[in-house]
Amino acid sequence: MKYRTLYIALACGAVFAAPAFADTYAITGGTVVTLGSAGKIEHGTVIIKDGKITAVGANVAIPADAKRIDASGKMVTPGIIDPESVFGLDEVDQVTQTQDATLTSTHYTAAFDPTEGINPRSMLIPINRIEGVTRAVVAAAGSGIIAGRGSVISLDGVQGYVLKDPVALFVTLGEAGQKIAGGARAGALESLREAFQDAKDYAANRAAYDKAARRAYSLSRPDLEALQPMLKGEMPVVMQVDRASDIEAAMGLAAEFKLKLVISGGAEAWVVASELAKAKVPVILNPMRDLPEAFESLGARQDDAALLQKAGVLIAFEVGDSHKSWNVKQYAGNAVANGLSWNDALAAITLNPARIYGLDKSVGTLEVGKDADLVVWSGDPLELTTFADSVFIRGKAIPMQSRQTELRDRYMPYIKSNPPGMPPAYPTGD
Repeated sequence: MKYRTLYIALACGAVFAAPAFADTYAITGGTVVTLGSAGKIEHGTVIIKDGKITAVGANVAIPADAKRIDASGKMVTPGIIDPESVFGLDEVDQVTQTQDATLTSTHYTAAFDPTEGINPRSMLIPINRIEGVTRAVVAAAGSGIIAGRGSVISLDGVQGYVLKDPVALFVTLGEAGQKIAGGARAGALESLREAFQDAKDYAANRAAYDKAARRAYSLSRPDLEALQPMLKGEMPVVMQVDRASDIEAAMGLAAEFKLKLVISGGAEAWVVASELAKAKVPVILNPMRDLPEAFESLGARQDDAALLQKAGVLIAFEVGDSHKSWNVKQYAGNAVANGLSWNDALAAITLNPARIYGLDKSVGTLEVGKDADLVVWSGDPLELTTFADSVFIRGKAIPMQSRQTELRDRYMPYIKSNPPGMPPAYPTGD
């Protein structure tokens, strides 16, 4: 009897866990910026069915059962992708119990993957998704030279939100790596080199290792296993580094082990732009950085992105604070003001992060067959006063609500009916 009960429970769980087909939508009349071969389509239409984009164009047949969304006078773009976030891992900066991105223990380094600690019900997720952020790379921020791995998540709900795990390895170099290593940049690089040498030796001598017939390694077995996809070039290594000479050192180490390198930070990346372009190394940067906040960023400048793009470097933008990841569209607008083209700036927050992490076959452009991650904007998304009218993630219309909108709706009536001489939002006793 107990087995029959268990079977019924499992069967019911399977039914309720199964994803339902999304509604069919027709977004009509807007300026559709596909970032694909079709370019920009004026008065265009996008058809969404079963979570996918099924048609894009100026003259598209609209299915009879489609829910129509009038985007006249508005702009339709791919959804924003945060290339390096802590969504679901960091809720309140001053409360350590809500932070799960950093592992201070050195027992695991490369094997540390914070994905299982993600809280998909985090308040940060709806706050950002109603502003157009549809996917994110959630990265480890461990306290070692090798911080750990990361994953790709969708911001549409609490079921099936992890889309790719692991997706990359994250490494800390530069001044932060110098401190971790004991005071010297070369020490940080040598620690990283030793880790990859050990992982390479381990891969070639697994049988001997299993028999305890191989030398001791600097890393645990889970760490050695975790580094294998990087040594095979199957997964990128994202190195946090700013100074031009540090970037060159990182590129040298990547060439030594044939790693798929991505630079994160890159305050002085413009100095070595031609070398980065030649080596096909992408750069994830904050285009608002223009102050010498540290010795390693003395050469920071706001046209960093434009100079890198001109040299042929693949660039993506980040804010560096998941509480306000959505601000990246404003950052992209500032990059335009500093010499980057509008299309390239939009690509830096949508298509390019997808390309860096190998997601561009499913997202990043508005093309037939791709996941329906898109945003209907009230105007130019790179303008400060523009907001998202509608957000779709995997074909689902996202409720345009968050903790912030709920607080606004709760207290706005008090502001509008504020008694004379009383502070704003003072209750009237109702």
